[in-house]
Amino acid sequence: MFSFSKPDKITEDNAADTDPKPAGKSFAKRLRQSLSATRARLGGQLSALFTLGRAIDEELFEELETVLLGCDVGVDATQFLVDGTRERARRSGVTNAEELQVALREELLALLIPLEQPLDVSVAKPFVILLAGVNGAGKTTSIGKLTKQFVAADRSVVLAAGDTFRAAAEQQLKVWGERNKVTVVSQEGGDSAAVIFDAIQSAKAKGTDIVLADTAGRLPTQTHLMDELKKVKRVIAKAIPGAPHEVLLVLDANTGQNAVNQFKAFDQALGVTGLALTKLDGTAKGGAIAAIARYRSIPLRYIGTGEGIEDLRPFDARAFVEALFV
Repeated sequence: MFSFSKPDKITEDNAADTDPKPAGKSFAKRLRQSLSATRARLGGQLSALFTLGRAIDEELFEELETVLLGCDVGVDATQFLVDGTRERARRSGVTNAEELQVALREELLALLIPLEQPLDVSVAKPFVILLAGVNGAGKTTSIGKLTKQFVAADRSVVLAAGDTFRAAAEQQLKVWGERNKVTVVSQEGGDSAAVIFDAIQSAKAKGTDIVLADTAGRLPTQTHLMDELKKVKRVIAKAIPGAPHEVLLVLDANTGQNAVNQFKAFDQALGVTGLALTKLDGTAKGGAIAAIARYRSIPLRYIGTGEGIEDLRPFDARAFVEALFV
């Protein structure tokens, strides 16, 4: 039996997951802080590499390649960046290693800018966002943060508790529903596709702006679970032709280059339209963004730079690159 519910009480256990951090820091400062591990690994090595007065030679480019590979940039993206930096330096007449670092920054920015495509939820009503990803990537938490942000922007939201395998996921969504005064559609032990279908029907009847549909975490190698995702997408299209309007794949930055493999698998199953890269604050593998960009210029809708509500933000390529190097 379906339920349209909001919990009566927010417990101490889940309050920490929902309370925003105090405001005050600019996004640039928070981003720089969250990328500190990646910057220490990448920026520190690059600073040592691009020392003042060092000549530009093949040995320097080989060392640059080693540094980038060590920061999970990936083989293809590393070669692309090294070749591009070499050519950019040649065209600009760069003569020393310190200037070469500027050329690398410009090359990385050019690679990442195509990913900077904010999500436009105004093109459909209800606008259906289907979230997918492996276990622990941060789907449910991301839904909660997006809910808060959409409500703050005067958008009405319905949450679909499509992760019917994990009771904590349903409860987590109900906490967000209570806090933001939005409807949560759930069903104990039910079918994920049926839950999401019912949520969409409810949204259509009430004129709701956005449906955020959670799904259970699964590995790309779990064929039967990937087939279930395909079924979910088919059922959504029956509820609203052309939906889901966004298939948002949530990736954990800690997976590094493996994020590309996850993207390939989920894209093949669902046709991914956007990415959310979470937990950048807890890893030195932020360079994986370059590996993703080199594989395909898929919109990177959001990056997660911390636990606070304000720490899930639209991707800003220039701010990201500056946080790595400055």
